[in-house]
Amino acid sequence: MIRNEQELAVTRERVAKVERLLETLRNTARPEEWLALSSGCRLEIERLQGEILDYLVQGAPATAMA
Repeated sequence: MIRNEQELAVTRERVAKVERLLETLRNTARPEEWLALSSGCRLEIERLQGEILDYLVQGAPATAMA
């Protein structure tokens, strides 16, 4: 669960890292291992993106009302 902007930035970097890993695996994995490798990466990306979205839509924006 993301609690602040710093954790949001870290989670976004984790998504980027897993995406880079998936890109590398796409070019290096054997066909017979691709399904297992790619599905694991996809699940992790989707989980992290869900955490990001949950954080972004929770509560009201922290802005002062005039």
